[in-house]
Amino acid sequence: MELFTKFINTYDMFLKGMVLTFQLTIISVLIAIFIGLFFSFLKISKVKLFEWLADLYIFIIRGTPLIVQIFVFYYGLTAINISQFWAVILGLAFHNGAYIAEIFRGSIQSIDKGQMEAGRSLGMTAGLTMRRIILPQAFKRAIPPLGNQFIIALKDSSLASFIGMYELFNVATTYGSNEYDYMSYLLIVAIYYLILVFIFSAIVKIVEKRMEVSD
Repeated sequence: MELFTKFINTYDMFLKGMVLTFQLTIISVLIAIFIGLFFSFLKISKVKLFEWLADLYIFIIRGTPLIVQIFVFYYGLTAINISQFWAVILGLAFHNGAYIAEIFRGSIQSIDKGQMEAGRSLGMTAGLTMRRIILPQAFKRAIPPLGNQFIIALKDSSLASFIGMYELFNVATTYGSNEYDYMSYLLIVAIYYLILVFIFSAIVKIVEKRMEVSD
């Protein structure tokens, strides 16, 4: 009963934190998709230098903690007065971009090579064939793992609290510190995260079904 009372009394601040968490996740993932697509093209290119650059980027991102990457963007770009908001977004975007690059690479390479040859035989350039034939199919196949990566990004956004952003996790720890009751507020913030994950998972399923219908 006491937990429910705290949930009701603090919903306004948690909702503000939820909005910020949502913004961080959406913007960073959209940027990450473009980053991932770019590096996936480098990865599958026949130019060894491009492939090496993509491998290096993916190796560095996968080999270092996300919190370190966020701090690098935040403290490393202080010369241009980067805000906390954009430091977290860039950190999340470049982090998720590495995993999304591998998702797109696998999806593109899973398309039968004969389709590229068919497009070229019709007079299309390699780029046009990729854009009109290969990528639409690859994107459909990438939706389930992209959805999983989206949810991971949502939960990873909690690291924004370490540079002082008042997102969901920071709201919980602030209330917990003020009232000496961390457990109650950690349970409350877990409920909010579950709500967001449920919403995003439902959206991904809807998109998947629409893609199946379009097939």
